[in-house]
Amino acid sequence: MLPVVVVHGGAGQIPKERSEASTSGVCSAARAGYAILRGGGSSMDAVVQAVSQMENNPSFNAGCGSVLNVKGEVEMDAIVMDGKTLGSGAVSAVRNIANPVQLARLVMDKTSHACLTAEGANQFAWAMGIPEVPPESLITEYSRMRWKKNLAPDANPVECQMGKMGTVGAVAVDSEGNVACATSTGGMLNKMEGRVGDTACIGSGGYADNQSGAVSPTGHGEAIMKVTLARLILFHMEQGQSVEAACDLGLAYMKSRVGGLGGVVTVDPQGHWAANFSSLQMAWAAAQKDTLHYGLYTGEHFTQSIDTPQ
Repeated sequence: MLPVVVVHGGAGQIPKERSEASTSGVCSAARAGYAILRGGGSSMDAVVQAVSQMENNPSFNAGCGSVLNVKGEVEMDAIVMDGKTLGSGAVSAVRNIANPVQLARLVMDKTSHACLTAEGANQFAWAMGIPEVPPESLITEYSRMRWKKNLAPDANPVECQMGKMGTVGAVAVDSEGNVACATSTGGMLNKMEGRVGDTACIGSGGYADNQSGAVSPTGHGEAIMKVTLARLILFHMEQGQSVEAACDLGLAYMKSRVGGLGGVVTVDPQGHWAANFSSLQMAWAAAQKDTLHYGLYTGEHFTQSIDTPQ
């Protein structure tokens, strides 16, 4: 069963003209993560590589495709967690950083803290030699168009958010049976300045534990936080539920209890995996046993050889 990597490109409703880019983006990220695993690399290296690749892809709401806050600026959150040690690192409300997930990993590896925010996170990045990028390099025309649209008095940002493109994330198990997760996001469309969603919060935006598995969620952050979705799903797995059933139970609870829609990618330490969602769509891809799996709509599951040229 091992190794395996599973990625998502966000839950919601993806416009037709963007769905192809989202699907090819998650497939490419899964390939990148799997190449590390196939070479004997760690699950942590694999998830950071996969998520970094999606941060660099303007099709996703992370890194250079991030949505804008109410002032028209980019503020990003990211988290990583290592299932072997329960080590975790996160950053929130960071600006001018191309790959927040890499900064989150440095928080885990180089500090005694679990989360750095805003100005402090940016100062830490500078101390670690991570270059700042111009703010405009993270803003796409698409993000700017949606920002302007949602400044209209009758706009509903939550409804709009559940569409278009989303948070990115990855989970993996390496050949030694260690699990890891990574999640990164530009947050919610037209959010208040300083708003932090689920992504940077351990147990909500991600969780990894070798004794149960790893989860990376996507969806409406406030709803995910209220039910600590990542940890909730692993709780169901600890109670003996399969990966698939645990994901469905967690998502169903979030929908019935707080009306939240979303999706997750999940693995257990044996290499069983799932990519489940309650939203209309979620671009996802998985790589295992030299096979690439991917889909966008509920019930959709395509496969091809990992070595098939892209």
